[in-house]
Order: sequence, then C-alpha cells, then structure tokens
Amino acid sequence: MSQGADAIVTFYRHESTDDRGRSLRQIWGWDHARLEGVHDYVQWLFPLREPSAVNYTAPLITDSTVAAFATDAALRDNLKRSFALMLDFYGLSLLERALPRPTVVPTPSFEARRRIWLTPGNHNHLRLTRILTCLRTLGLPELSEALFDRLAAINRDYPGTISPASFGYWQRAI
Repeated sequence: MSQGADAIVTFYRHESTDDRGRSLRQIWGWDHARLEGVHDYVQWLFPLREPSAVNYTAPLITDSTVAAFATDAALRDNLKRSFALMLDFYGLSLLERALPRPTVVPTPSFEARRRIWLTPGNHNHLRLTRILTCLRTLGLPELSEALFDRLAAINRDYPGTISPASFGYWQRAI
C-alpha cells in the first residue's frame, strides 16, 4: 500500500487495501451490523484533508487526490457506490434519474434504521459530517447537497434527535 493520495486513489481503483488489509469490495459487502460496529473503515471510504482522531493511519486527501477524482469517472462512480452503501445503512437511497438534481429519499427500512443512528450525539452524526465533506471535496457536491437536504428534512420531521451542533457541522460541510 502506498501513502497519502496514492493510497486513496489505489484503494478506490481496487489496486490496494486499507491499512487493515480490507479491500473496497470487501467493505461494500458488509452488513449493517458490521458497518455500525467497525469504526476505522469510514475514513477510507470517505477520506478528508484532516487527520482522524479515530483512525490516525488513514490517508488524507491531497490536491493530487482531488485531481485524480476530478479526471477519473471510475473513481467517482466507486465513491458513489460507497455513498449508496452508507445511505442504505441509514435507511436512505439516492434518486439520480428523471429529476432536476439528485435527491436522497427514505426507504421502507428508514423507520427501523433510524433507531440505530437518529439519536442526539450519535457517532453516526460525525460519519455524516465526514461523508458530506468528502463528497464535496472529491467532486460530487450535488450528492453532498442532496444528503444535506434529506438531513434537514429529517431534522424538521424528528425534532430533538439531531443536536444543533451536529446540524451546524453539516451546514458548514456543504
């Protein structure tokens, strides 16, 4: 495995694994329980420019990473697949076709899935901030905005389940 931007790009090109030896395809195959219980993969699926306090060995986005995602549709498609995985975990789905812009909508499993993450101070709120930021940084701002729009609707529909601090992080992320 290479370091820095190369590690992110090669991971997303299926040419390398994360620092625990897990491939992107393996992580895509995880069930909801594993996605909830494991805490060091999301930094690889949705890297940032800033180091993670949870996974200090995760690679960071550099200008080279951004350039690679900007010029390689396959990288962006794989990032979209990671996004779809996490949306499913949250009981959400992305609609891209036949709409003026992408939209995130609840799925039939939303009511059951929301009980896992839609509570004040839940660690998944930090993951959502990471996802919003990463999508914007790596060239998919329309998906970041679609997720934020759904989170804003959830915040209105389920008052008190998202702290003002978390919601503020989400607003700043987009």
